[in-house]
Amino acid sequence: MNINGDAAKQNTYDAIVIGSGISGGWAAKELCEKGIRTLVLERGRDVKHIVDYPTATLNPWEFQHRNKLPDTFRKENPVATKCYALDEATQQFFVKDAQHPYVQEKPFDWIRGYQVGGKSLLWARQTQRWSRFDFEANARDGAAVDWPIRYEDIAPWYSHVEKFVGISGNKDGLETLPDGEFLKPWELNCVEKHIQKRVAESYKDRHVIIGRCAHLTEPQQIHYDQGRAACQARHLCYRGCPYGGYFSSNSSTIPWAAKTGKLTLRPDSVVHSIIYDEAKGKATGVRVIDTHTKQMTDYFARIIFVNAACLNTNLVLLNSTSRRFPNGLGNDNGLLGRYVAFHNYRGNISASYEGFADGYYYGRRPTTAFMPNFRNVNKQETSGPASRFQRGYMVAFSASRAGWQRGAGQEGFGADFKDKLSDPGNWSVFMMMQAETVPRYENHVRLSTDQKDPWGIPQLVTSIGYTDNDLKIMNDFLEQGAEMLDKAGCKNINPYDDHRNPGLDIHEVGGVRMGRDPKTSLLNAHNQLHAVKNVFVTDGAAMTSTGTQNPSITFMALTARAANYAVSEMKKGNL
Repeated sequence: MNINGDAAKQNTYDAIVIGSGISGGWAAKELCEKGIRTLVLERGRDVKHIVDYPTATLNPWEFQHRNKLPDTFRKENPVATKCYALDEATQQFFVKDAQHPYVQEKPFDWIRGYQVGGKSLLWARQTQRWSRFDFEANARDGAAVDWPIRYEDIAPWYSHVEKFVGISGNKDGLETLPDGEFLKPWELNCVEKHIQKRVAESYKDRHVIIGRCAHLTEPQQIHYDQGRAACQARHLCYRGCPYGGYFSSNSSTIPWAAKTGKLTLRPDSVVHSIIYDEAKGKATGVRVIDTHTKQMTDYFARIIFVNAACLNTNLVLLNSTSRRFPNGLGNDNGLLGRYVAFHNYRGNISASYEGFADGYYYGRRPTTAFMPNFRNVNKQETSGPASRFQRGYMVAFSASRAGWQRGAGQEGFGADFKDKLSDPGNWSVFMMMQAETVPRYENHVRLSTDQKDPWGIPQLVTSIGYTDNDLKIMNDFLEQGAEMLDKAGCKNINPYDDHRNPGLDIHEVGGVRMGRDPKTSLLNAHNQLHAVKNVFVTDGAAMTSTGTQNPSITFMALTARAANYAVSEMKKGNL
C-alpha cells in the first residue's frame, strides 16, 4: 500500500495497542501515563461507560422476552448461547456466531466480545495471584518450557495492578495462593463456613477461603478518582455496571488513559496484520480494515502491543507475513499457534444440606468459596491418586437456598401464596473444578487455506482438545469433591461430567508463549518477540502454562510490567 508523507505523519504514533480489553486497557493506561502518544485499535464498536449500558437498570418485565433468549436466537448461535453470561440483557456485548466465523477442526466454543472494553465487560472478575509453584512447575516436571520469569519478578506488578483495580479478599497466608493488596472481603455464608470447618478438620493441605474478586467493597481515593463507587451486590455485572463497582476497561483504564490527552481510540478497526520493514529489521505499523466500509489504512508506531485476546492475537501474528517471516511474524521456529491450553471445567458436583434452617445471606455476592490447588503443588507426586496425572485443580463451591422462583407454575393466589413464596427453600451446594491443562504441541490454531472472514482475512482453524491427563484430573476431582462434601454432612451428592467443549472456560492461553530460548518460544522475559523486539504480546497468548487460577490479574500484571519496560527502552533509544 502506498501512502504519502503527510498522511503517514498524521497516522503515526509512539505506540499502537491492538485490543481494548483487560490487557489492552492496561497497556494504554501505562503507556499514556508515561507520556507515550498511543493509538488503541478496537475491531468492535465504541462502548462508553454508563451511557452505553442500555440494560443496566432494567427489570425483568421490561425485556421483550423477560430476559430469555428466543429459540430463533439460540438456533442461530449454538456456540455463543452456551455461555452462562449471555441472555437478553447482555446479548449486545457478545459476538454472534455468524459475525466472525471460524473452522472447528476439533470442537471448540470460542466466546468473544467485540467492543471497546472487550470481555472486560463480561468476565467473571475472580482474581488470584499465581504462586512460585506455578512459575516453577514447567521446569520442575518438564512440561512445555520453563517460564523466563518467577513470582518475584511479577509480585510488585501484581500489587501495582491490584491497588488500581480494587480487589476484595482476605489475607489467608497461603503459600499456594499469595496474598495481595486487598479491600474488605466478602463473607462465606453459614453452610459454606460449616464446610470450611469440616474440610480443615479432615485435611491438612486443603484450605477453603472466600474468593478474591475485582469488586469495590470499600473504595479508596484512587477508585473515586476513576469515577467508580462501591459494588451494590446486584449481580447484574454482565450488563455493564453504572456504578463502576467492578473493574472493566470501560470504567477504569480507558478513561484514565484518555485523561492524559495521549490516547487516540479508534473503534471499528479490524487489524489485518502487523507491517514488518525488512530494511529496518523491525515492525513499523499496523494495517487496519474499517469494520463497515472495508477501507484499508496503515498506522505507524515505534512499538506495538498485541492484546487482541489469545486466539485473535495468534490470528493477527499468523497473518502478518513477509519475506522475512513467511509463516507469521516472529515465527522462526514454527511454533506460533502451538501449545494452546485452557482450563478444564468439566467436573461438577451438586448436593443438598439439611440444617441451618434459620440461616440466610444478604445480597448477591459476586464471588464464592475457593480452595487452592492441593495436587502436585511443590512436586510431582510419585504415589497416591495424584501420581496418576500432571498438575492439579482449584475448587470453587457455593451454598444457597431456593428462592421464590421455586414456586413458578404452582397454583395459588393472594396473601397466603405470596407468604409461602417468601419462605426460603432448602440449602443446596454446587461445586466445580478449574483444572490446569498441560500445553501440548498438537493443541493449536492455524489459518485456513480456503476460507476467509467478511474482511478477507483467513479464518482461524481451532484444533484443540482434551487429553487423557485431563480426564484423570476430572475423575480425581469428582472423587475428592464428593468425599469432602460427604465429610461435611451433605446429602444427595451427585458428581457429573458436563462434557463441555474446550473454550467454554473462556481462559484459553498460549500460542505465542514466553520462554528463555528463541528455538522453543516466541517471547522473552519482557514479552517481546524474540525476533522483533518492538512487538510485545501481553494477553493470554503469551502464557507458557495455565496454572489453576483465574488468569486475568496475571495478564494485567504482565502488561503493566512490559509497558513500563518498553517505555524505559524507548527512552534509552533501544526501541
